[in-house]
Amino acid sequence: MPELLPGEDPEPSDRLPAGLLFVPVRPGPDGCVARLFRTPLGERTTVGFTSRRALAETLGPDQAWIRLAEPALRALTAPLGVTALTVDPQLCAPAPARTAPRSAACGPGKSTAPLQEASALVPALALLIAGEGITR
Repeated sequence: MPELLPGEDPEPSDRLPAGLLFVPVRPGPDGCVARLFRTPLGERTTVGFTSRRALAETLGPDQAWIRLAEPALRALTAPLGVTALTVDPQLCAPAPARTAPRSAACGPGKSTAPLQEASALVPALALLIAGEGITR
């Protein structure tokens, strides 16, 4: 097996800037939030794409996105304990089939009312999961 010289590491540990990325987002309580994913080994990672086309080919054409620089994306997810960044992932599960059209809840002037209505159900579901309120 050939020896690798210091500059020939095939997977360098240095984080190189990825530049401006297309970052997949989902609706959150106060606007858009970055989607987090898992690597094949189960590690949480944030994902960025170098083109809209790459994002659409991987996550589907309906995936909402924002543009963020790589350092901003890392700063956004670091408080959550997510330090890994995957750029242009190739392998992922296919996007689920859409049964009804959905309106984008991200972006200026978009409604988050359905999300707020759904979040009101969370305490009730937590009680059911904890075993309270279930009659047998």
